[in-house]
Amino acid sequence: MVLDVLEIMKRIPHRYPFLLVDRILEMDTENLTIKGLKNVTANEEFFQGHFPGHPIMPGVLIVEGIAQCLGVLVMDDAGEKVPYFAAIENVKFKAPVRPGDQLIYEVKVDKIRRNIVKATGVAKVDDKIVTEVAFTFTIMDK
Repeated sequence: MVLDVLEIMKRIPHRYPFLLVDRILEMDTENLTIKGLKNVTANEEFFQGHFPGHPIMPGVLIVEGIAQCLGVLVMDDAGEKVPYFAAIENVKFKAPVRPGDQLIYEVKVDKIRRNIVKATGVAKVDDKIVTEVAFTFTIMDK
């Protein structure tokens, strides 16, 4: 299943400038996996200060993008529910992400119990892992 940014915004509450997923390339609701895309452009606001003359995407925003993909997978719509981080573990940053890169997020749900979701994910540039993470979040009412 491929989703454009309008479909993504129906599922998660994030909006510009904090929506960090441009497209869902694959989504398997049976095996609970998802693959998303973020085009990293020189126009991103965070590049103004991170770092002038040596722009790299902040690692926390890469982790957030991975989590947003997970939200698209497990939330039917952004209506009255909001996903909140409960834990972020085993984060590894392996390479910087620069303007012009295309991030591919890959996420797999490890466990869902009621409103608690545990998952692992990676972000890749040119098929090389740049970030990996395990996290837990809870889906709560607004």
